[in-house]
Amino acid sequence: MIAIDGPAASGKSTTARLVAERLGYLHIDTGAMYRAITLRVLEERIPLTEVDRIRELAEKTRVHLERSDSTNRVFVDDRDVTDDIRSPAVTQSVSIVSSYPVVRDILVREQRRMASKGGVVLEGRDIGTVVLPDADLKVYMVARVSERVKRRKIEIESTGGFVERAVLERELLERDRLDSSRQASPLSKARDAVELDTSDLTIEEQVQFVIDEAKKVIDRKGR
Repeated sequence: MIAIDGPAASGKSTTARLVAERLGYLHIDTGAMYRAITLRVLEERIPLTEVDRIRELAEKTRVHLERSDSTNRVFVDDRDVTDDIRSPAVTQSVSIVSSYPVVRDILVREQRRMASKGGVVLEGRDIGTVVLPDADLKVYMVARVSERVKRRKIEIESTGGFVERAVLERELLERDRLDSSRQASPLSKARDAVELDTSDLTIEEQVQFVIDEAKKVIDRKGR
């Protein structure tokens, strides 16, 4: 089991997906699962402060991931929401929804169930510290804020959207603050995690780094 953590736009999702492909593992994007619940909260027009109603919705909502070609598709109750969960509205609200312990408890149980058979790459913000504290390999990815803003801007504009760079930077820094200071499973580096700064690396270099670290673990276990 490989756990990849880090702040938004540090390169987790692309790296995790490609590492999983190369190793023949299942890629589990836990952030997408929280986004899916957030999407449903917004669709039901539930105020973000009404924790009990959000818990009830999370308990009855089925979120699952399916591999399609080279990407993961995200489904909520059999509805494909892969594109919908990347909307600005979801991005602005997901830190609040995911900060509630009742929501995290529900999704962490599901994430552990999916990982129970091994051969998985899980990525998120609390994988190495909470979801899979006994993961064989833990990687904590970081990057300069300026580089993370650049990546997120490209991602948004690739789908026809537009946002000012200054606005994106404020949003990313606020996301960092919320993720790192929340009471339930805050974003933090596991003590035994390997740190990977992706600021000046290509995607291929990031992927190869994780694969090399995974091979070290496999070799140690083989011996």
